[in-house]
Amino acid sequence: MHGKDALRGTASLNWGYGAAISSWEGVTVGGTPQRVTSLALDHSWNQAVESRKLSGSIPSSLGNLSNLTVLALNNNKLSGSIPSQLGNLSNLTVLGLWVNELSESIPPSLGDLSNLTVLGLGRNKLSGSIPSELGNLSNLRRLNLRDNGLSGSIPSRLGNLSNLQRLRLSGNGLSGNIPSRLGNLSNLTFLGLSQNRLSGSIPSELGNLSNLTCLWLHGNELSESIPSQLGNLSNLGILSLFNNELSGKIPASLGNLSNLTGLSLRGNELSGSIPSQLGNLSNLNSLDLAFNELNENIPSQLGNLSNLESLGLHNNELSGRIPASLGNLSNLEVLGLHNNELSGNIPTSLGNLSNLESLGLNDNELNGRIPASLGNLSNLEVLGLHNNELSGSIPTSLGNLSNLASFNLNDNDLNGDIPSSLGNLSNLTYLGLYGNELSGSIPASLGNLSSLKWLNLSVNLLDGSIPSSLGNLSTLQHLDISVNELDGSIPSQLGSLSNLTSMQLNCNLLSGSIPTELGNLSKLTRLSLANNGLSGSIPSQLGNLSNLEILALGDNELPYGIPTWLSRLTKLRGFSIGDLGGSPDCGD
Repeated sequence: MHGKDALRGTASLNWGYGAAISSWEGVTVGGTPQRVTSLALDHSWNQAVESRKLSGSIPSSLGNLSNLTVLALNNNKLSGSIPSQLGNLSNLTVLGLWVNELSESIPPSLGDLSNLTVLGLGRNKLSGSIPSELGNLSNLRRLNLRDNGLSGSIPSRLGNLSNLQRLRLSGNGLSGNIPSRLGNLSNLTFLGLSQNRLSGSIPSELGNLSNLTCLWLHGNELSESIPSQLGNLSNLGILSLFNNELSGKIPASLGNLSNLTGLSLRGNELSGSIPSQLGNLSNLNSLDLAFNELNENIPSQLGNLSNLESLGLHNNELSGRIPASLGNLSNLEVLGLHNNELSGNIPTSLGNLSNLESLGLNDNELNGRIPASLGNLSNLEVLGLHNNELSGSIPTSLGNLSNLASFNLNDNDLNGDIPSSLGNLSNLTYLGLYGNELSGSIPASLGNLSSLKWLNLSVNLLDGSIPSSLGNLSTLQHLDISVNELDGSIPSQLGSLSNLTSMQLNCNLLSGSIPTELGNLSKLTRLSLANNGLSGSIPSQLGNLSNLEILALGDNELPYGIPTWLSRLTKLRGFSIGDLGGSPDCGD
């Protein structure tokens, strides 16, 4: 076989001159006299054996193998261009070259392969336009050109491929409109045009593709409204239109897609209400309508989606109450309603969502108390209730959320004590209670939060002393308990927080001296102790904090004067001492 050395490259194959060609690995011969009928060195399922991958170029002499029916060289390291001579292989049914390093343009001569059923050129480095001649391949069932550098428009002649079942053009730089003639591909089951630069409207003719199970148009520049005709695609399982510039209302006809398991319309400019008909999609696993301009109420019918695992309605303009019916979604793992204009109470029924892992209700206008039933969400990892108008106390039951990693109640109107049960949250990395009206002392049990990286209890009404147990938080990076009414001395144990980068204790009623142990915090970039009643000398050990950028000691009872060790802090850009100004603002 001519050109075998160029094709093999450095691959360790038994293509020796002394062996019969019929024994060569990947080569099949047949007929009388014997001719090569198949060349299949597809490493798609054997990716670990790098030494066996072809690394040369495709020799043009392969175009002389007139009996070849299969040429499958997928998942190798082939480079260079695709020889135009491959268009001479009139008996070829499969041409698979995907996942290589092939470059330059697709030869128009491939459009002469009249018996071809599979053409796979995806995941290479091909450039140029898609040859319109590919529209001549009347027997083609699969066309995969995804993840290349192809440009130009999609040839309308691809609409002639009446036997085509899968068309994958995603991940290129294709532009222009989607040809309406693609709606003629009556056998199509998969249409992937995502991650291109396609513009214009979605052709209503795509609604004729009655066998379609997957429609990927996401990541383009498509505009105008979603055609109601897409609701005719009764076999559709995935409809992905996210990250486009689509506008107008969501068609109620999408509620007819009874086989749909995934619907993503996020990141568009859709407006109006969410159609209640979406509640008919009984097989839906994922519904993502986030980052649009949707308004009005959340339809209670969404509570009928018993198979739903992810519901993303965040970053819209939705208003009204959260439907209690959402508590029926027993399979739900992610519920995102944040960044809307929702009001009223948090439904206690949300405590029924036993599989929930993430609950985002933040940045709304929710009021009332936090339901104690949320403490039943044993799988919850993220709880975001911040930036609302929630009031009352923090339920002690939230201390049962043993898998919780992020707990954010910042900027509400919560009052009462911080429950000591929060110290049970051993997986917690973020605890934010900033900007409430919490009172009482800081529970010593918070020192049990061995995974905590961020603790913000600032701008509350907390009193009493700082628990020395906070010194046990070995992973803590940010500690902010400023703007409270804390008194007593600063525990020397805080000097054990070796990963701390920011410590803010300002605007309290702290007294006594500054612990010398704070000089051990070598990663510290910000230390704010201003606006307290601290006294005594300023420890020279603070001069060891070589990463310090902000040092605020003003408005205490510390001695005036610039410490001599200050010159060692070469990264320092902000410093205050005495009552010389530059101290943090303690607010009202």
